[in-house]
Amino acid sequence: MVKMEQRIVSISRQCELLDVSRTGLYYTAKPVNSEELKLMEIIDKQYLKTPWYGSRQLVRHLKRDGYSIGRKRMRRLMKNMGIQSIAP
Repeated sequence: MVKMEQRIVSISRQCELLDVSRTGLYYTAKPVNSEELKLMEIIDKQYLKTPWYGSRQLVRHLKRDGYSIGRKRMRRLMKNMGIQSIAP
């Protein structure tokens, strides 16, 4: 009877072979909270009405409606949603 030899490949080597970073292997995405979803819904509705609004104008619009949001957060949400202003 022939005994099979088991070869163990390290995680680092597996990632290298698959061209995946080790941090990407261990990463688990966090679910989006309800506040973020509500903001994204409002941004989406406003963007459909005014696609020339950029992050600054969208922030002003949301602040007029009573939401507290900064420009960096708005830019991140817009990037995640895949939207951008049609005007330069």
